[in-house]
Formats: sequence, C-alpha cells, structure tokens
Amino acid sequence: MAVTLTVKGMNCGHCTKTITNAILAIDPQAVVETDIPSQSVKVSTQLDNQKISAVVVDAGYDVLSIA
Repeated sequence: MAVTLTVKGMNCGHCTKTITNAILAIDPQAVVETDIPSQSVKVSTQLDNQKISAVVVDAGYDVLSIA
C-alpha cells in the first residue's frame, strides 16, 4: 500500500531525514520518498495511513493531507 502525505514545515535535508527515520523506526521495510519543493512524503508500507501520519506528527511536523 502506498500513501502520500503533504507535510508542512519539511524544508531541508534534515527534515526529510527525520521524517524518514521516524517512519522506518515503526516499519523497517517501508520505502520512503520525500520531495521538499512539494512538501510531500510518499510511503510504501503495510501500515495504515493513520499510523504513518501519527509518527510524522510525533516527529514534529504537521500533516496537511493524506492521499
């Protein structure tokens, strides 16, 4: 399953690394693709959207949308 999040405040490499590491901490098999200009994070995972969103919020970022 793939989910795309729009993440407010993701504006540098440190941000993308923090978000990626947070997701991989709960799903080491996940594939995470980040795009700073569009502030999007695409995640291929077996976890549900809410768990992925929650871990991004816990890492300190605002999730504006989930698709």
